[in-house]
Amino acid sequence: MEITVIVVVALAVLVGLSLGLLGGGGSILVVPLLTYIGGLDPKEAIATSLFVVGATSLVSLFGHARKGNVQWRTGLIFGAAGMVGAFGGGLAGGYIPGTVLMVAFAIMMIATAGAMIKGRKDRDGQSNDHHHPLWRILLDGLVVGAATGLVGAGGGFLVVPALVLLAGLPMTAAVGTSLLVIAMKSFAGLGGYLTSVSLDWPLVAAVTAAAIAGSFVGVRLTSVVPEKALRKGFGYFVLLMGAFVLSQELPFPAAPIILGTVALLAFVAAVCFVAVDRCPLRSSESRAEPSVLAHQGSGTR
Repeated sequence: MEITVIVVVALAVLVGLSLGLLGGGGSILVVPLLTYIGGLDPKEAIATSLFVVGATSLVSLFGHARKGNVQWRTGLIFGAAGMVGAFGGGLAGGYIPGTVLMVAFAIMMIATAGAMIKGRKDRDGQSNDHHHPLWRILLDGLVVGAATGLVGAGGGFLVVPALVLLAGLPMTAAVGTSLLVIAMKSFAGLGGYLTSVSLDWPLVAAVTAAAIAGSFVGVRLTSVVPEKALRKGFGYFVLLMGAFVLSQELPFPAAPIILGTVALLAFVAAVCFVAVDRCPLRSSESRAEPSVLAHQGSGTR
């Protein structure tokens, strides 16, 4: 086995680990891993990632189903529309230049990073009044599926908010149901790509097995690692990866500009977080701590 294959498989364990800890998001690292380390063509890397994401989501789905976190009817409706969009996206992706696909993938990575860093309010246990007609849910599933099939991302960061806002699911049910949707869309997108791309199936099997093994470990670590801190840290890492992909794919002047801008923003964010009491990057609880402590101190005098 070549050294690059060993490295790719080893890093796939870390991808699965992040998937198990975060319940999504780690799959977006599979394409850069296979492209820049594994040396695969972007189209082959995207198709491979669809299989890895689909298989890992399918395995994780059973655990959530045992806990009653899967709304099968809603997931199947949303997923059916997503499969149509994913197959069309995968079919179109086979005829789009690899550079265009990688740039689109990098943009999706940056969008993912923003969603993970910002976070979302947990509506678990609360009803959601934002119910929309069936055609709206189908349309949203079609659009999300097309994005999934085109660039090879699982789309969990898109599926979960859509299930919460459009289908009215609580957060835990949305996370569990999203795994069903992601598995359906990923395999449909793979079907579209297989019309024009051939895969190295031994490599696909090795990467998939490593990712699944890592996801089991990640699930066990969820009670040890604070999810919020991990999600934000992973979000910043994905942001840097997206900037790196853009710097690799765009013409020369863009690379130093992109990397320099990201470095500057990271420096400003670090200074704000460390030195500014009311930094908007902090959570509302963290910003409230100084005033709460001051109030408590004045009350004890």
